Amino acid sequence: MSEALQERYAAESICFGCGQANPEGLRLRTFPDGDEVVAEWTPGPNHQAFPGVLNGGIIGTLLDCQCNWCAAHYFMRTRDLDHPPVTVTAEYRVRLFRPTPSGEPVHLRARIAEGGERRVVVEAELSSGGERTAACSGTFVAIREGHPAHGAR
Repeated sequence: MSEALQERYAAESICFGCGQANPEGLRLRTFPDGDEVVAEWTPGPNHQAFPGVLNGGIIGTLLDCQCNWCAAHYFMRTRDLDHPPVTVTAEYRVRLFRPTPSGEPVHLRARIAEGGERRVVVEAELSSGGERTAACSGTFVAIREGHPAHGAR
């Protein structure tokens, strides 16, 4: 698939992290890779915490969006849907292991750790230059109509 999940299923999304319709956002592009989803993203100079180091909030945003798309893709696959449900973050925790350089691409990988009917636990990691620099674990939920985010994707 040369088209990212966001481009295929949420082209009008304005999400700061992964919304393709947000010109000010990060515009993360996520791709299925077996049971996981992967992404590569290149920071700009405006994403630094201090010279040469990626901001921790940007790292959290990337991991949050990557995990949500992992959850959405999981629900789509396991329910045999032609379009993923909208998912939201119930909770997540980010661990920063070492500074992430801001001058080179980062790689993200996420997988389902625990599946469920409407809730899943997702684990993800971010690496740069072949080194794992951050990881995330969290709970993500498929929402129903009536939720404020339902029409957002």
